[in-house]
Amino acid sequence: MILPIDAILVPQGPEYWAVCRGLSQRTSGKPLVVPIPVGPKPLTRYLERWQQGRDFPNHPQPGVLLMGLCGSLSSQYNLGDVVLYQDCLCAPNPPEPSLRRECDRQLTASVHCKLKERVSLVRGLTSDRPIWSAQEKGKLGQIYDAGVVDMEGFAALEVLTEVGIAVAMVRVVSDDCDRDIPDLTPAIAPDGSLQPFSLALAMLGHPLAAARLIQGSLRGLKVLQQVTADLFSRSN
Repeated sequence: MILPIDAILVPQGPEYWAVCRGLSQRTSGKPLVVPIPVGPKPLTRYLERWQQGRDFPNHPQPGVLLMGLCGSLSSQYNLGDVVLYQDCLCAPNPPEPSLRRECDRQLTASVHCKLKERVSLVRGLTSDRPIWSAQEKGKLGQIYDAGVVDMEGFAALEVLTEVGIAVAMVRVVSDDCDRDIPDLTPAIAPDGSLQPFSLALAMLGHPLAAARLIQGSLRGLKVLQQVTADLFSRSN
């Protein structure tokens, strides 16, 4: 089964390269892989510009897959688990009533059929900043009844579904709900790019948490590469 996907959106950097490696064995019929900025506001601006570009899918019934890493908000989802979003909520800071967007049911069902028992269906939560403390992860999971958190999902759904794009989302858990990671907020520039020097400072300030983040990210990227290869293999 070949998935009806025109493009894969994936955060720039290691996640993007993991997806590209996963597609490297596919010699033809590869979807376009688009590196996107981190965070809802930078992504919204990016997607609005992307709509004007030549590589934006504008044929009838286009499909886009959002891929990448995510954080767990529940003990049900652990390091290396693959999750498939059913819907996604927006959790602004400071808190206000949440907004909800559904992923495309048909495209999501196609992805689920391809991955079968290797993937769990979840509700995702999109934050405008990294969620780094175990205490806040647990609190957000309970408030929003969500299993995982990211920084791009809701924005992608909000922009792309408005112009008739079918969107599905696959993520890999790279940090558990019960462990702190370094606060990477200062390392994210307003344009959604990562600042290497600020990132290094954040990691050096919390060496144990940084070690956990690095270990989890490496494992998550390996799984992300493999799940990409599995999704776009020609066999069912």
